[in-house]
Amino acid sequence: MFKKSDIIEKGYIDEIIEPGTDLVYEIEKMRKEKNAIILAHYYQTADIQDIADYVGDSLDLSRTAADAKADIILFAGVNFMAETAKILSPGSKVLLPDLNASCSLSETCPPEDFKKFVSANAERTVITYINSSAEIKALSDIICTSTNAYKIVESLPKEEKIIFAPDRNLGNFISNKVSRDMIIWQGACHVHEEFSIEGIIELKRREQDAGIIVHPECEQPVRMVADFIGSTGDLLRYIKKDGGKKYIVGTETGIIHQMKKARPEKIFIPAPVKNKSLKCSECNFMKLITMEKIYLTLKYEEPELKMDKDLMKKAEKPIRRMLEISDRLGI
Repeated sequence: MFKKSDIIEKGYIDEIIEPGTDLVYEIEKMRKEKNAIILAHYYQTADIQDIADYVGDSLDLSRTAADAKADIILFAGVNFMAETAKILSPGSKVLLPDLNASCSLSETCPPEDFKKFVSANAERTVITYINSSAEIKALSDIICTSTNAYKIVESLPKEEKIIFAPDRNLGNFISNKVSRDMIIWQGACHVHEEFSIEGIIELKRREQDAGIIVHPECEQPVRMVADFIGSTGDLLRYIKKDGGKKYIVGTETGIIHQMKKARPEKIFIPAPVKNKSLKCSECNFMKLITMEKIYLTLKYEEPELKMDKDLMKKAEKPIRRMLEISDRLGI
């Protein structure tokens, strides 16, 4: 049986579920009884996406969390996403099925190091990608997502000096599009840096009718061969309206489930990766969340994400500023 000490040791509830349990039925039942909603990122597995109340990218999920009226928000995603939900909906109990679900990009930006970096460049406006910890957000002026990062940078006065953190690839992507004084923190996502430019070019030779669509967190050589670059949500919107029939997809493969649902007549091929032993590039942290863990988390209402109230207040300001700018610009 469940013991709270297990969560401290393992980060999730480790309990044998009775064989034959209909997880979908039980999750749906508990969700209604407990006034709970399940938010899932596009990088979750197909079964989790299909049982979620809302599936989206970071910007959409932030908005949904801010508007949530549920007593419980169960976040099928990673730690920084659950933190954002708690910050924007402090009255709700926020559950994360596995506390080990971190983020490789977030981990490349330690708060103490970033604090020194910001202090050394105190005259600059700090724009931080949402894929960062609450501590990093609290040191920032504006949060952004890959959907709105470019327009948020463009919304600032031309003379304003900027720190962009933590993703160097997204930062460089934006820097190449705008004429701004930007210093970029050198963090990166293990998923998006895994794509092989050589492999993509070779695949394109074999699949000449395939369009190449990639996330801006990919390295520059990968972006240079792309037909379209955009956030996860932007990639999904693109394939819905584009006239092509086949795509090489350069982002985490979870989004392909939604692409197939939206356009079942089209073909989606995961972009090749550098590590030949891997079939595709997946986020190991996202895949820590499972249907079994979601069931047990709803059942026991643990693990619950708890945060320091002062930290929440400090981190909320730049998130709210992002949402205000995005609403004003119609993003």
